[in-house]
Amino acid sequence: MASSAAGSSGLSGAVGAVQDGWRHGLWLLQPLAAVDPAPLFVLSLLPYLAFLRWAGRSGRFPPLALRGFQFTLVFVAVTIVAAVVAELRFGQQLADVDPLHGAAEAFLTVANLMVLLGFSTASADGPPPQGHEQVLRPGEDGVVHPEDGASVSDPR
Repeated sequence: MASSAAGSSGLSGAVGAVQDGWRHGLWLLQPLAAVDPAPLFVLSLLPYLAFLRWAGRSGRFPPLALRGFQFTLVFVAVTIVAAVVAELRFGQQLADVDPLHGAAEAFLTVANLMVLLGFSTASADGPPPQGHEQVLRPGEDGVVHPEDGASVSDPR
């Protein structure tokens, strides 16, 4: 009996030490808790919009994959609307309202499937290499052959 009491006090002592360490280190994160994340979400869209612009102008993306990346913005819009509805209608965060959260996440799933299908069904006769790029595609025998005459070292 004494050994179990000693074991449990050792465990509670260890848990208490971890909790004390967490409390003492938490002051580092408290200033971040006061920051409103909304402007950060808006700012995070800027690099993504730049990526979409580059992807569209580069001509290197299969059309369905590009639409999938663009559809991610629909997911963002739906998620914002769902978050507002969750807060106003249910008084909870979106993550706590399963039907709304699942519906919003379904848009991300559709976007990801579009990207996947776009790249996986891209024609093997895609656009020719631009500049110094080397395009490698598997031949009928499943071995990758360079199309521009460059050599590929065989590690065998």
